[in-house]
Amino acid sequence: MLVDCIFCKIISGQLPSAMLYADEHISAFRDIQPQAKVHVLIVPNRHLVSLNDVEEQDGTLLGKMLQVAVQIARDEGIAETGYRVVTNSGRDAQQSVDHLHFHVLGGNPLYPRLG
Repeated sequence: MLVDCIFCKIISGQLPSAMLYADEHISAFRDIQPQAKVHVLIVPNRHLVSLNDVEEQDGTLLGKMLQVAVQIARDEGIAETGYRVVTNSGRDAQQSVDHLHFHVLGGNPLYPRLG
């Protein structure tokens, strides 16, 4: 755990959150400043700053994070209508918390249209 990391504090229970999923490797909780009707953050419990810190042995962790994203979408009722999974890496990408996290966004039309 990194002492000043807000996500590490949420994972450890030092800060409250609307936790939707937790296991020994991954936690998922609602974003406190949602950008969509459904906005959930999926984070590794081990502190990684961004995708740039991911190493080859973290492939299983990343795969599990994506599986959790799909399960969250199903549980939140947005799997059929559509959702977005996003991660930002670094300042120019607008990463606001220096702890790797995936955003699961949906529940309403998302803009701008990507892809």
